[in-house]
Amino acid sequence: MNAPPVLCYHKVDTRLELGVTRLGPRLFRHQIETLAALGFRGIGAEALRRATEPGVVPPDPCVAVTFDDGYAALADHAFPVLADHGFRALVFVVTDYVGRDNAWDVRYGGQVFAHLDWDTLGRWQERGIEVHSHGTTHGRLTWMSDAQVEEELGRSREAIRMRLGRDPLAIAYPFGAVDERVRALAAAAGYQLGFSGPLGGGADPLRLPRLPVYPWDRAGIPFVMQGGPLGALARWGARTTNRIAVLTAAIQKATGRRYR
Repeated sequence: MNAPPVLCYHKVDTRLELGVTRLGPRLFRHQIETLAALGFRGIGAEALRRATEPGVVPPDPCVAVTFDDGYAALADHAFPVLADHGFRALVFVVTDYVGRDNAWDVRYGGQVFAHLDWDTLGRWQERGIEVHSHGTTHGRLTWMSDAQVEEELGRSREAIRMRLGRDPLAIAYPFGAVDERVRALAAAAGYQLGFSGPLGGGADPLRLPRLPVYPWDRAGIPFVMQGGPLGALARWGARTTNRIAVLTAAIQKATGRRYR
């Protein structure tokens, strides 16, 4: 499989926070403008799914731009930039928190961020910003029972179908956490694409790796997409940061936050 690179963003916002998931709007615009100038095009889930099929060579160059959590500021600072350059993108929403504040999250530094609402998601869906699942509560699926995982996967899929009229093709596993059990449950729930952390599962379309973009990625082409020592260092940093994120999941579990 020779799938295109998949970039993973979280917040694109002017507000500062104590954390590593926020990019400033100017940096995000610079990255998308650079990719567009180099001839990249942003593809959606169906094109990415086809690219994972044996023997398929994706059109070059292309990239999948994804956003986890579905924060409201994306509609102001990220989606218009993508639309200006004809990029499709995927936004993964925590369906129990659509239109609400991020009460599921551990608020390092005390900042509260709002999530996109259904009406806004529907408007942007018509402009190429596809809506897919990030579970119902952002709980770590590998720490849940089969029944809990089935509810997270099934209820979030149904919510998107009912509110936006389309079945989500993809699931971004919260925290990138997926094992063979969760992968099998995702397939049974009807998902055809699944996104894990930076390591991923190689050629498995339900365990595709993504390249997280962090605030220190001060380049037109995100460091994680680059070759050589700089790209290798950036990918090592992404893997390390992803492992540290287990702390947030542990705090969620200890406080029962994921079940709100």
